[in-house]
Amino acid sequence: MLTSSVTRFDEGSVTGVVLGESVFAAHRPSAPVTLVRERLLGAALFALGHLPFCRCSADNTPSDVPRLLDTGSFVNTATETRVRLPELSVNISPIDSKPGAHQRMKLAMIGFGQAGGKIVDRFVEYDAKNDLGVVKEAIAINTADTDLQGLECVPEDNRVLIGADKVRVKGHGVGADNERGAEVAEADIDILLNKMNDIPVHEVDAFLIVAGLGGGTGSGGSPVLARELGRRYTEPVYGLGVLPAETEGGLYTMNAARSLKTFIDEVDALMLFDNDEWRESGESVAGGYDTINDELVKRYCLMFAAGEVGVGDGVAESVVDSSEIINTLDCGGLASVGFASDTVDLSGQGFISSMFGSDDGGTAGDDAEDVNRITSLTRQAVLGRLTFPCEIDSTKRALVVVSGPAEKLNRKGIESARRWIEDECGTMEVRGGDYPVDSDQVSVTVLLGGITDSDRITEMQEKAVKAKHNIDELRSQDSDDLSEVAKEQDDIDPLF
Repeated sequence: MLTSSVTRFDEGSVTGVVLGESVFAAHRPSAPVTLVRERLLGAALFALGHLPFCRCSADNTPSDVPRLLDTGSFVNTATETRVRLPELSVNISPIDSKPGAHQRMKLAMIGFGQAGGKIVDRFVEYDAKNDLGVVKEAIAINTADTDLQGLECVPEDNRVLIGADKVRVKGHGVGADNERGAEVAEADIDILLNKMNDIPVHEVDAFLIVAGLGGGTGSGGSPVLARELGRRYTEPVYGLGVLPAETEGGLYTMNAARSLKTFIDEVDALMLFDNDEWRESGESVAGGYDTINDELVKRYCLMFAAGEVGVGDGVAESVVDSSEIINTLDCGGLASVGFASDTVDLSGQGFISSMFGSDDGGTAGDDAEDVNRITSLTRQAVLGRLTFPCEIDSTKRALVVVSGPAEKLNRKGIESARRWIEDECGTMEVRGGDYPVDSDQVSVTVLLGGITDSDRITEMQEKAVKAKHNIDELRSQDSDDLSEVAKEQDDIDPLF
């Protein structure tokens, strides 16, 4: 039987395998199909990862399709009659596209300001290089023309200059004045919304507005755009804000605090990335930000890409798709992402061991080493360097995505990781699953949503208050000093 052709089909809530003239099917009402323990059938199912999907064209309804049992035989769900595998057959035909029941997240990404534009530019590059299909549309918005010209991957037609006709802007930026950035966005909101009309909204799952919160254009304009998108569209509007490093000064800290307070009220969830956590000592400013942007993009792309499995990838045992991410972020508030990875040795994973697995009937991935690896990486992702530091026990919801070669993605390991996160975060709303990819890296990405406590945010707000008082005092003092300088020259008559 192993020499016969093997094909997989997906139809509605039914997943199955056709081996020669026989069909091995499993009814999947709410959870992905679990691989059976019978060796021959287990080997056939394992081979599916290297074959195209097919669509079942049998006359049976899903409720009539037999349910797969660990014994290697079926029980008809309608009659509870046991039948042997060779007795059931079905006609199938190949299809070109992948099944649509599970799909990765597709985003309309909008980079606002210098930092936001550069990050979205890097998102587009990474997405295309790895053939992810996450970035459905990419737009960059800025008040500085030179920043838009410096982008490489965002299409030129999608680079929008605002404030070009405004006095004290005229294509040169707003000089880290986020009040003016907000004013310019308000004044040119029709230009922005007209550009949003070019987005195929029916093909995207959400909008993602990316901005540096310490500057002027993105810090001030992003909340304005988020508010208008929320009014116009039903799709979620998310924010991805970059917090300035403490060394960037009090003005940028104050800008970030003010923008954060406004931005979080206008988006469905605000994901943060903290430059202070990721800037390495001794790095140049340009080199440091390039490294930071690479780390940011890698983490979020792996999370957003989880879902669809392409030809040559393995069969996900517990599928994660766009709905899981949306549900995790649905509680609103702040969100942070953790990530950890490990290189695995695939040289010993021979064909026979892959097909037949261990003596207890499990596959080669069902062993203690794979379970321990996934659990350990989950701990590193959560307790290590998050995109922004927070108190993890203030998390309302979480999502864990384990990606890597299919034979190393162990269901028991994923369940163990989820239970550990539940205990650490004190929440039962922890989603998760695997994302098989052709790689020698096993990685764990953890999304923490609805965060309510962060020492970093508290400290930033306190420093912003002090910075505001200092700036107000300095401006007042400067104004008085200038007036005194002019009044000292009593022998000179003013013009009017």
